[in-house]
Amino acid sequence: MRKIFQSKIYLLICFFALLILNACNEQDVETEMDDKAYNRISELSIPAPKAKRELNQLTYHGRDLEDHYFWLKDQSYPVIDDTEVLDYLNAENRYFEHFIDSNSELVDTLFEEFKGRVEEEEKSLPYIKNGYEYWWYYKKDSDYPTYVRRKIGSQEIQIILDEAKLAADYDYFVIGDWKISPDNTLLAYTQDTSGDERYVLKVFDLDSMQYKEDVLTDVQGDILFGANSDEIIYSLLEKDRWHAKEVKVHKIGDSQSEDKTIYSEEDDGFFINFYLTSDEEYLIISSSRSEVTEIYLVPRSNLSSKLLKVVSREQGFDSTIDHSDDRFYILANDSHKNFRFASVSDIDPDYEKWETILDGSDSRYFLGLQTFKDFIVLKCRDNGLDKILVGNYSESFESVEFPESPASVALGYNPEYQQSFVRLSFQSMITPRTTFDYQVQDKNLITKKVQVIPSGYEKTRYKTERIMIKARDGKDIPVSLVYKSDFVKDGNSPMMLYGYGAYGSTISPTFSTLRLSLLDRGFAYAIAHIRGGSMLGYQWYLDGKLEKRENTFNDFVDVGMALIKLGYSSKNNISISGRSAGGELMGAAVIQSPELWRSVILGVPFVDVLNTMLDESLPLTPPEWEEWGNPIKSPEAFDLIKGYSPYDNIKSEDYPPMLVTGGLNDPRVTYWEPAKWTAKMRHLKTDDNLLLMRMNMGSGHFANSGRFGRLKDYAQEYSFVLRSHGIER
Repeated sequence: MRKIFQSKIYLLICFFALLILNACNEQDVETEMDDKAYNRISELSIPAPKAKRELNQLTYHGRDLEDHYFWLKDQSYPVIDDTEVLDYLNAENRYFEHFIDSNSELVDTLFEEFKGRVEEEEKSLPYIKNGYEYWWYYKKDSDYPTYVRRKIGSQEIQIILDEAKLAADYDYFVIGDWKISPDNTLLAYTQDTSGDERYVLKVFDLDSMQYKEDVLTDVQGDILFGANSDEIIYSLLEKDRWHAKEVKVHKIGDSQSEDKTIYSEEDDGFFINFYLTSDEEYLIISSSRSEVTEIYLVPRSNLSSKLLKVVSREQGFDSTIDHSDDRFYILANDSHKNFRFASVSDIDPDYEKWETILDGSDSRYFLGLQTFKDFIVLKCRDNGLDKILVGNYSESFESVEFPESPASVALGYNPEYQQSFVRLSFQSMITPRTTFDYQVQDKNLITKKVQVIPSGYEKTRYKTERIMIKARDGKDIPVSLVYKSDFVKDGNSPMMLYGYGAYGSTISPTFSTLRLSLLDRGFAYAIAHIRGGSMLGYQWYLDGKLEKRENTFNDFVDVGMALIKLGYSSKNNISISGRSAGGELMGAAVIQSPELWRSVILGVPFVDVLNTMLDESLPLTPPEWEEWGNPIKSPEAFDLIKGYSPYDNIKSEDYPPMLVTGGLNDPRVTYWEPAKWTAKMRHLKTDDNLLLMRMNMGSGHFANSGRFGRLKDYAQEYSFVLRSHGIER
């Protein structure tokens, strides 16, 4: 599916969506509530680490910026070998481990609950591609899946990719992408063994079951085969920088130095992406920044031909494109912020000849499209509710009817252009992940798979709702909630409130088996769909960036206060959590209203916004100026960011217990951001509430790899939350 925002950075796997989890205990988990929560540093038997203070001062626009923890950024980065820096990080990890060791029974209990909800020998639905049937499965106790295929009409099953075997020699292992060649004889895949998202590409011969000599380094992750099975398309990361500026074509058997560049991006503020149209006729190359996309295309069968520019960056709008028969189909926000749907002849796709099929709408926000031989599918959000529209090429569209709303609805994997159905994924905060095949001709939804929860799950024991909460400026903020069916809104219950609010990325109301461990202990769980995301359309995103960034923070705090007034919880009884830009949100929320929150999880938090936006040597900084502003050039941007950047606004006062996480190899939110936040917070806070940092020394932005490795991380995080609420088991 061609998606809007598909090439924007920081599109993160959110707290719920990182895992393929499956299960719930049948009986309630009894809890013990103490009058005094376990949140005192004095209860740990070893002293908390204290980082040295060493003044570094910068001056911009006549403004001084003082930073006593600048030294935590290793000056040889991306090499990280400063012993003083590493000693501090290791000291924080020892302190964290001491807390975990003292709560090992609760951590183990949570891990077993999480694991009990996982279908250990899960098998995917098969799909057909180019004459073969493909699927994956997990072996019992395995962290990683095995991918297999079977030729249509044959009973012989061939293992094509055994992730568990490949991962055996590594502490961290992630497959970025894998593709089968058009002639079905070759497997190409990319792997990351450190978490730095700098992938290695390998090619495996499925006939001889031997590796080719081709090993490509510094690959961004995604790959494609050309129409000829001897060509692989990839994007090349710059040396010592996590920024791909070239799309390359590798001819199998050649050295990487001989690879041909078919597109080169000169502007550091743009990110490149590529994909095939659904009919696999064209390679699409897009170069994007925050609100602008430039699109080129070239026939897949002739990658050496000249690229055709379909959309220019100078036109100043965002768009995505697909192809079917003799026309291109386009979503573009040129005439309306929420995008229109248009088409144009592939003989002459000039912008002036685009023909609108569906106009833009204030209520309907187009998110993506996929073409098939006989129909086209559009994903949209209508007044904040997910919709799938299916239509023929005579411009008639109907909305697929699902059994529940609000819910999270998405296109599944649909690789066959000529198939007669659409595979769809459906879930809600109380409905486990369900896969449907929508038969386009009959307009029927056929259930193909329902998430299995081995330890049991009864949907009727839980309730979900969406409410609207008025922010301080009068805007209505959607909030998705889930809790036990017997939940009483008397203000006595603990709550977990989650938020993100950046880059137009929306946290959907999905099902989470992790969350059940909170619900069964009496928690309510809420997702605040704040501005900066795009729950209510593209303008919702625009209203939470640049000079409007503080709307995001205010929305979140206002949601928390309103939930207290409505009786869902009470002051100092709400824990909050967010990752990456959501970690920035957590920092801002705890600084604005520290008295509201019981505890805070800041996952790989983007908290040092001003220093990062001032450091243009970081490859992800120039593109980010479109989101936050450029404080190097603009004194107004400098003052604006300094006014809300969480790290720069820590002051001497009481704060709730906090758990901060980071990854040493994280190229998105560099390790020193959570480290500096922790060091400065520990120095300035006036309370003795627990402050912990877990720095994963062998991974990056997405923490541990493997399905059970991630469960261990979340068991630790949930134990911290529960103990802060006085819950011991």
